[in-house]
Formats: sequence, C-alpha cells, structure tokens
Amino acid sequence: MTASGILLVDKPGGWTSHDIVARTRRLAGTRKVGHAGTLDPMATGLLILGLNSSTRLLTYIVGTEKEYLATIRLGASTTTDDAEGDIVDRAPDAAIAAIADDAIAEGIESLTGEIEQIPSAVSAIKVDGKRAYARVRAGEEVVLDARSVTISEFELLGTTRAEGAVDLDVRVVCSSGTYIRSLARDLGAGLGVGGHLTALRRTRVGPFSVQDARPIEGLDVAGRLVPAADAASILFERFELSEQQAIDLTHGKRIHVPDREDGSGVPVAAIAPTGHLVGLIEFRGKEARSLVNFPADEIADA
Repeated sequence: MTASGILLVDKPGGWTSHDIVARTRRLAGTRKVGHAGTLDPMATGLLILGLNSSTRLLTYIVGTEKEYLATIRLGASTTTDDAEGDIVDRAPDAAIAAIADDAIAEGIESLTGEIEQIPSAVSAIKVDGKRAYARVRAGEEVVLDARSVTISEFELLGTTRAEGAVDLDVRVVCSSGTYIRSLARDLGAGLGVGGHLTALRRTRVGPFSVQDARPIEGLDVAGRLVPAADAASILFERFELSEQQAIDLTHGKRIHVPDREDGSGVPVAAIAPTGHLVGLIEFRGKEARSLVNFPADEIADA
C-alpha cells in the first residue's frame, strides 16, 4: 500500500473529481483517498488529493485561497452559467458590439473585494441533504442563498471581440467557496448582455501550484507523493519535537515549551525526531495541545 501523503494532480477536462479519486485509489492500492475541493468536469488544473492518514490535512487545505485562469463569454446566459448548459438568453449583436472597455473594467471592479454571491443552481451545495445539481436535474427549481466571498484579484488579461460575443480572459484570486461561473454570470448581467464561463483552470490552492502537479494518466503515485510532514510544513509553521514531546502528544498529553512566546492558537506542524508528522498542534501561551493526530500508518510509512 502507498504511504500517506499529498498528491498534486493536473486534472484534465471531461473528468470529474470523483473520477480522479477513483483512478488514484487503483493506482495507489488504497481506498483512503480524498480531495481538497471539487473541480467541475469542464475545468482543468490543480486537484489536491490526500492519501491514507493525510486525508486529515485536507480540511486545512480546502479553506485556503484559490487562483484561477478563466474565459468569460459575454453575450449569452446558460442554464449552468458555463458552456456545458443550454443557452437561455442571447443579447442582440448590436448590444454586444456596444459593450465598452470602460464598462467591462467597471463591472470587474464591482465584483472585486468582499461581495455577496449567489452560487450557481447546479453547484454541489447540499439543499436538505441533496446536492443542488441533482435537484435541478430532477426538474426542481433551486434558488440558493447568497454568501459572502472575497475576490482578492480580478484581472483582465485579454479581450477578444467577435460577431455575437466578447471573450474575456481573466485571472481570479478568491476565497474558498467562490464560484467563478457565478462571477461570469454576474458580470454579464451587470453589463446587460448575459455571460457564462467557457474555460476554467485552477492554477493554485493555497501555497500549492499547478506547476508542481502531474497528469493522472501514467502518474507515479509513490514517486510524486508529498509526505505529510512536508505538506504540513508548507501549510504551517514547523515545530521540531523532542522524542518525549512526540510520545506525549501521541498519547493525548499537552506539552510545555518554556521558551515559546506565541499563544495565537494558529495550527503548527509538530514533527518528530524521526521526521514524521505527529500532528497539528496549537499553542496557548507556553503550552501546546493536539488539534489532530496522525495515526500509526503515517509513522510506519515514514
């Protein structure tokens, strides 16, 4: 069985996130595989997987900042807010041709910062225990509540004008829970012509980049696995434990660190002298307690 760790996969278009998980289970010889944030089948780019005990790290990766490259097509709205849906409204060619560059810039500016966003009705959000997209496919009308998200950067990289459409290549840096499809929809709606997403690529999740990811086809899982200790040290401060401290934390005890001044409660990666990840801890003054421990499979696989 493959050791515990984090795997960076460059997801191809047409695959679901579950497809990638299923393929990785076969390649790695373990059922314990999870992912840190779904990508739509149309989307490509970085999908982070956790194997074995490292699935416990995924909770801390899911909530990190994301970066995307996308293409927004102005001029038409679709049932899914992306190119996979049916067109429900198309603006007149004259209205599309009249969209000014200044108006596009203003629309992007209005969607930057902390905003209230209504997720797409075909999102994976659960409504009364059932995914929203499943309810839509069953013929139900789904209206989701708006949620606060933060768009740190919304950068226009290029504009292509053609008959009946204006394509915008953009880069978006945003908080977890943001729907880029909804940005496309809302930008088009604000300009009065409708809009939807035609391409989406996730390029970064927190500190992890798609440049370090590899395609799933022919992937050498063991060779590309980022050990849990390394992944946790990328995400958080690394704290080197003594042998006794490692034993105490493993047994659920608190540890005392006399020269520690930080009491912020931010997770810290606790690393044993053997180099394996004992767990994530938090300091309160000069004492630390475990937030999550990593079981014996991490120790055995180190």
